[in-house]
Amino acid sequence: MITPGQTVGFGGFTVSGFPKAISVALGERAAQSDFRIRGFCVTSGPTVETALAGVLSFRCPYQANARTRALINSGEVEFLDVHLSHLTQALRYGFLGPMHWAIVEAADITPDGGIVLTSGVGAAPTFCAVAERILIELNRCQPAALHGMHDIYSPADPPHRREIPIYRPSDRIGETLLRVDPAKIAGVVESEREDDGVVFDPPSDITRRIGWNVAEFLARELRAGRIPPGFLPVQSGVGDVANSVLEAIGDHPEIPAFEMYTEVVQDAVVRLMMAGRVRFASCCSLTVSSEMRREVYGNLDWFRSRMVLRPQEITNHPEVVRRLGIISLNTALEVDIFGNVNSTHVLGSHMMNGIGGSGDFTRNAYLSIFTCPSTAKGGRISCIVPMTTHTDHSEHSVQVIATEWGVADLRGQPPRKRASLIIENCAHPDYRDALRAYLRFAADGHTPHTLDEAFSFHQRYIRTGDMRLGRAAVQK
Repeated sequence: MITPGQTVGFGGFTVSGFPKAISVALGERAAQSDFRIRGFCVTSGPTVETALAGVLSFRCPYQANARTRALINSGEVEFLDVHLSHLTQALRYGFLGPMHWAIVEAADITPDGGIVLTSGVGAAPTFCAVAERILIELNRCQPAALHGMHDIYSPADPPHRREIPIYRPSDRIGETLLRVDPAKIAGVVESEREDDGVVFDPPSDITRRIGWNVAEFLARELRAGRIPPGFLPVQSGVGDVANSVLEAIGDHPEIPAFEMYTEVVQDAVVRLMMAGRVRFASCCSLTVSSEMRREVYGNLDWFRSRMVLRPQEITNHPEVVRRLGIISLNTALEVDIFGNVNSTHVLGSHMMNGIGGSGDFTRNAYLSIFTCPSTAKGGRISCIVPMTTHTDHSEHSVQVIATEWGVADLRGQPPRKRASLIIENCAHPDYRDALRAYLRFAADGHTPHTLDEAFSFHQRYIRTGDMRLGRAAVQK
């Protein structure tokens, strides 16, 4: 049914809720012929990503797969990196062209075309609304009892758009089913394929220290009255650092039980929910390990009153994020001394994964925090640099930087003071002298830079394999 060159929207978000059997079949078809399609999807598990890597000639808006990354950076796959909250409205407005197919995973289907989505919603509602035809993958590994976990709502388009009536993370404003036109359903494929589980590394000394620094900073904000006594909803990015930060916040004796309004629920969130430290979690995807998924699915009645799965346009919507007063916690690849953040590109040119939803939250949060280790590659790379080689989040949106060495609170600080705070509180000691020297020599201007030396750290790494002065790595 799907012909070469057509555009396909795949439901799901991260490893969860992705149509697996159809995606793998598309990969097998591409391996046997010159079959390529254009795809809109927010990553997936390793099995599906490996299959789709050979299928997609164009991809948007996010990926997290080594093979796909290599194809993007070689130019063999075109990649459009956009804010997740912008994707669905751009499709509805017609900015991104027609969509021929929507493929979504279902736990159940009602006779009138109601779809019980599975563990990840993503952009499935919009894909089904704008696509010419729909394929449903009915996955028997996903329990029909997921019915009731979802809140499916799509905002109106301009010029008659009203506010999105979410005033607390637990507010439900839509339907538990995804309603589609039955006439658009071209077929139903039954499958029994589990989601790939996320594998998290155990907390390291560095991630624990980052987590403690963030938790202690938030506790100080509570003491100072800059965070209300009942705390504020929290958004968290994906990964090991994010898990460590959340666990530290949950363990801190001065921080009360709190709510989440975020993209993904990870293992740390589920553990905090079961411990009574997270009261409610609004998310787009259940991005957990296989063991944690079994825990949730085995207790759906308990979680149904404490968790809701929404479309990514709603979880990431700037209006809602601003209204709720979110504390955003996201991870950086590198940060420069003035507070600009690169979260997508290695050495300025090579795509890592994509911006995802980090910008949606950062630009609209009550308090925007970025975390990262101070170094990478065994200390050969400083994550604090004179100038970022690519900027995703500018100094105008970034309020707080945290590494294992400390926290730089940039609120209300002009550029030179921001630079001193970041160098002294966040940079690794091996790099502080070089960063101080850069700031000292770049003496002119409101935001002082020496263009000849702005990328000296990166150039040194390319030449020697080590950003530190006077060192050459054994292995680049």
